Amino acid sequence: MFINRTKRAKQHLENLPYLPQSAADITFLSSAIQFKQTLIELIRQAKTRIYVTALYWQFDEAGQEILAEIYRAKAANPALDIKILVDWHRAQRNLLGAAKGTTNADWYCEQRHIHGNESMFFGVPINTREVFGVLHIKGFVFDDTVLYSGASINNVYLQQQEKYRYDRYQKIHNPALADAFVQFINQYLLDPTAVFSLDDSARPNTKEIKSAIKSFRRNLKNAQYQLQSAVKFADELTITPLFGLGARDNLLNRTIQDLFVLVEDKLTICTPYFNFPRTLQVKIRDLLNDGKQVEIIVGDKTANDFYIPPTEQFKMAGALPYLYEKNLYAFCKKFEAEIAQGNLQIRLWKDGDNSYHLKGIWVDDRYILLTGNNLNPRAWRLDAENGLLIHDPKQELKEQVRSELTEIRKHTSVLTHYSELEQMENYPAPVQRLLKRFSRVKADQIVKWIL
Repeated sequence: MFINRTKRAKQHLENLPYLPQSAADITFLSSAIQFKQTLIELIRQAKTRIYVTALYWQFDEAGQEILAEIYRAKAANPALDIKILVDWHRAQRNLLGAAKGTTNADWYCEQRHIHGNESMFFGVPINTREVFGVLHIKGFVFDDTVLYSGASINNVYLQQQEKYRYDRYQKIHNPALADAFVQFINQYLLDPTAVFSLDDSARPNTKEIKSAIKSFRRNLKNAQYQLQSAVKFADELTITPLFGLGARDNLLNRTIQDLFVLVEDKLTICTPYFNFPRTLQVKIRDLLNDGKQVEIIVGDKTANDFYIPPTEQFKMAGALPYLYEKNLYAFCKKFEAEIAQGNLQIRLWKDGDNSYHLKGIWVDDRYILLTGNNLNPRAWRLDAENGLLIHDPKQELKEQVRSELTEIRKHTSVLTHYSELEQMENYPAPVQRLLKRFSRVKADQIVKWIL
């Protein structure tokens, strides 16, 4: 018997395992400064465990300050279980375009030697090369609290100095959720055949563990969070963690697609890199064809973390924000009528020379997805991603959600026509040359797929 796509999507979400969640135990943080303050408070309060998964932990002032807090907590409580998981490749290289120097992993080794503790930094290799997949799983666990954000640990994410990189930040007290995060890390990520201590200078190099990494990736594709005390879908506030890796049988991707299908009135999306996978582009088109409201909040190209001002020396990565703007231009031109009618609203975020890193989905007043997923082909196929799906049928989080979206929209402007976006003939000459070269050899499609 034929089941229409709406019914199928609804059945999928209803069949997910959920954890009961108290509205009083979710706090939406509003800024990088508040995120940093909360991070320090939770480290100082931790009694039994601190588990971190992030893309990187940078050797800079903020990274040093937070790591010092970690070591102080460990010294005060030697039984504290601390595990910090970051991307294997990212930790062992310098910043893109930067001169060679001390890597993050070198610094981890120095700190371990100084403090004399057991290993706490672990490098997770999602693929044999960074360009083909990174650890993009998010979440900090402190005892029974999960601090969830797309942010990594460095100066700009924590607004250590004047600049900040804007993200989303949720503090969730839920023992079962914290247990699920920790169990997932221990069962799936800390695989001793492929995952090694980054604060151990005797660690193997990538070539030596190449076959182990391939096997690790294959096994990780089948991983999922195991929930104790899970409940069935109901008219109560609930939360469920989701994991996904690869293009096939990806639970997180499937859930995102189903959220788009189940929109009754309005879909709101945040993404820093405007480069939707084809499946999401089609679903957005279908929503607009059905007269639904779609709001997309994306960073202005100057708010992209790859943006290089024309006054500075150009590097290849600096072309990426312009490539994303080209995507946005084509998208807005295609849906010119829907923008004019008000069914499609594009908001560009810009606040001085700060940068924008928000990701997430809001469906009507029922579903909220917290995630580090950029909603682009790379996230869809290559990176290891996770997310937290909140089902809020009684709108118990409505005021916090409204406050968060109001804060996000504060530094946005609404695009009324595609012509308001800068066109390629006005881009800096090095950017024009590179984008034209990409287009001639059709490399722009490959770049969109892997970046």
